[in-house]
Parts: sequence; C-alpha cells; structure tokens
Amino acid sequence: MTRATDATGEPPYMRIVAEIRRRIADGELAPGDRVPSTRQVAGEWGVALATATKALTTLRLGGLVETRPRIGTVVAGTAPAAPARRRPSPAPEPEQEQELSLDRIVRTATEIADAEGISALSMRGVAARLGVAAMSTYRYVPSKEDLVLHMADAAFGEESYPADAPEDWRTRIELGTRTLWSLYRKHPWLAQLGSLTRPLLVPNLMVHGEWMLGALDGHGLDPTTLFDIHVLLYSHVQGLAGHLEMEAHAEASTGQSEDQWMDSRAPALQGLVESGRFPTFAKMVGSFTDGYDLNLDALFEFGLKALLDGLTPLIEKQKAVA
Repeated sequence: MTRATDATGEPPYMRIVAEIRRRIADGELAPGDRVPSTRQVAGEWGVALATATKALTTLRLGGLVETRPRIGTVVAGTAPAAPARRRPSPAPEPEQEQELSLDRIVRTATEIADAEGISALSMRGVAARLGVAAMSTYRYVPSKEDLVLHMADAAFGEESYPADAPEDWRTRIELGTRTLWSLYRKHPWLAQLGSLTRPLLVPNLMVHGEWMLGALDGHGLDPTTLFDIHVLLYSHVQGLAGHLEMEAHAEASTGQSEDQWMDSRAPALQGLVESGRFPTFAKMVGSFTDGYDLNLDALFEFGLKALLDGLTPLIEKQKAVA
C-alpha cells in the first residue's frame, strides 16, 4: 500500500510531529502545557483524525508528550531537543493482526475517551493508537457503536460488590450509588451514552442495578414504586455525572478552566445582580464571602442524603406493614 506523503516526500503526520517538537524545544510549549488535541491538530494541519492521532501517538511513544485523563495530551516533564531536520525513516509496519485482541482495542479506546471525551473516539483513531492498519480493528468489533458498548460494559465491570450484602437497605443503597458515582467520576463519558428512556443494556451495568433492586426488594413496596425509586437514585448519579463530561469538553474546547470562565462572565453576573429584578438571587450572591464553590462530589453526597432521608419513611412504613 502506498503511504501518503506531501510535496517534500514526508508523511503528513511527521510534519506535525516535527512542528510540535519545535514548539517544545523553543519553549512555546513547556512541560505540563496542553498540546493541541486530536481535533485541533486535524483542524490546524488539515488532516484526517487518524493522521492527527498517529502524530500524537508518535510524540507519546517518543516520550515528548503524555496523556492525562480528563486533561488531554500535555508536554512530558522533560522534553528532548528537536533533532536536526532529515528525511524520516519509514514508518514501522503495522503490528501483526494476531497481536490484536478485543480487550486491547477496548482498553485503548477507553484511554482515548478518558483523555479526550467520547466525541474524539473513532475506529481509525484507535487503530492509529495501536499502530495497526485502519481496517484491522473491524475484525474484532464491527462498528464504533459496538465498540462503545464494549467499553461501557468493561468500565461498569471495574467495580463489584461483596458476596455478603449489608442487611440494612440504606447502607446497601449508599454503597451502590457511591460505587456508580466513582465509576462515572473515572469515566465521565459514560453519562453521555444512555438516557433514562433509552438505557444502556449491558451486563455489568445490570450488576449495579441488581444490587440496588435487591436492597429495595422485600420491604413491601409495589413493583412500580420500587422501580421508580431505583430509577430516581440512578438518575441522581447519572444526572450529576453528565456535568463532569460537559465541563471537560468545555475546558478542552475553550482552553478556560471553570474559574476562568466564571471570571470572564463577571460583568454579566454583576449586571444581573444590580438589575433589581432578582432580589433573592442578589442577596444570596452578596452573602458569599469567597464566592460559591460548586463541588459536584459534595453535591452528590448532599443529594443522596436528601433522597434517602425522604424515602426512609415510605420504605420503613411499607416494611412494617409487610
């Protein structure tokens, strides 16, 4: 197969590698600085996502950059100087397909989604990260949609529950919801994959559902009420987790942290406060001595306690009747 080259005979991905090397060597990009994402590379150099992925993978394998979950690709701690310009050596041939496996493909795809979000995931990008021919991955998984299901199932399977379940329903619910929250925390893209009306139907998510349903069963609740409570608890976890992915995507696309974004909106906020139309809002904002710190972990715990406190009388009453 003929490899694509530019007018200089150099593969396009090597031009990108050389330019990012130069930026690092010249100090334009310092250790810890974020380098362009896959999509930004594709846009800046006018190449396909697979080519952009190959360039970043080459830099990563050379120790110039490293991938950090929910941050993206950053300059590694110590970057070697850019080498003298020369005609690049031929790119290594793809790995033998027998070295591939569904597990490797899923793990690699998960690394991409963890670092850059689910929107950055593509079958070609996974193949480029693995260093194999673009079509090789299709021998193991037929489509991106199927790959995402495998990724979700593997992610939800990273945590399990003790064989001896706590007898107290509330303790069991707390363990189940906190376990789910930790998984969404680790893999924020999970919150984007299914809705309450069209849920993910993968075995390892069902493991968590079975744990929660088992905690509520046997307390005299009718089936509809029991399942409504289960859905409500799950939506608390998934609903808050959705903001993890949205914030990571917003920060990656704008280059602004949450605090930086809020600082840039200070004039608009001040205008709302001083308009006189929202007196309660103005009073609340004025009462925050150091501003309002939106902590999703604390909000998760606060919401979980409020939900369980509200549900306790219903569940205990039905248990007593039963």
